[in-house]
Amino acid sequence: MSNILIIKHGSLGDIAQASGAIQDISENYKNDQIYLLTTKPYFDLFKKNPFINEVILDKRLPKYNLIYLYFLMREIKKCSFSKVFDLQNSSRTNFYKSILFPRANKNVWSSSVTTLPSDKNEEEFNKISVLERFDHQLKESGVNTANTLNPDFSWASTDISEIKNFYKLNKYILLFPFCSPHLTNKKWPYYNKLIELISAKYGDDYKIVTAPGPSEINESKNINAVALLDNGRVLDISQLTSLIKGSSFVIANDTGPAHITAHTGTKGLTLFGKHTTAYKVSIERENFRAIEVSDLNNLSAEKVFERLTNLL
Repeated sequence: MSNILIIKHGSLGDIAQASGAIQDISENYKNDQIYLLTTKPYFDLFKKNPFINEVILDKRLPKYNLIYLYFLMREIKKCSFSKVFDLQNSSRTNFYKSILFPRANKNVWSSSVTTLPSDKNEEEFNKISVLERFDHQLKESGVNTANTLNPDFSWASTDISEIKNFYKLNKYILLFPFCSPHLTNKKWPYYNKLIELISAKYGDDYKIVTAPGPSEINESKNINAVALLDNGRVLDISQLTSLIKGSSFVIANDTGPAHITAHTGTKGLTLFGKHTTAYKVSIERENFRAIEVSDLNNLSAEKVFERLTNLL
């Protein structure tokens, strides 16, 4: 029995996307111990993943923090990993490779660099969709990929019956009108108008709700929807996943909850401006679609509502 390491730091959307790749690695190495290196926001979450045996915390302190780096590398080396799957593919994880396995090829250290197609440079390869890049990386590393292109994030869910009972949730439409403060170009501004249209057509058939993150509670007060909390605290990732799975429909900006929706098989719609494309981030699924426009300010609530009614 060998030890296998997977590296996946985040963000939330990336974690959901990587679920299929993690499952494939685990199922290809059933007789081995699967470890995962991740950051604090996802440490407890990954302990629930049925395809992972052990989770290692990476605090991602600055590289010049030599004491931290020494102890992290020592912890990793103690496990004597026979193979590493770098699903983060960042400059930081390339730095880790230079310390742990400086001369390793794809048979020992699987990454987008070590498995780069011979007919493409890194810039060209990065134009391919996220899941297609994972699929290529794993196949080049000898992994049979049955799930990489169709990740299932349902493993992250938990029981939220108390929350649903408290808010009297039965049939509900879930909105995610938020985004990171430095990514305002991802933010669609007409959620309240959309709520008016939904209420006018469906009345009390659907409760309209949202689930703000820690920095979004004040902003949620400007949205005419019920902001769901757990005894005053924001929902954790597992609770959020269950809330999404139980919804009738989700409408979201291009953020982590949109990717959770896509990879739990939930019906929904995500709204894209010119910051990227739905193809590149591999977000469209059978039940989850995207509207892509050059400027989200020019996307009307009526247009979004029309797509919602067609898909609901």
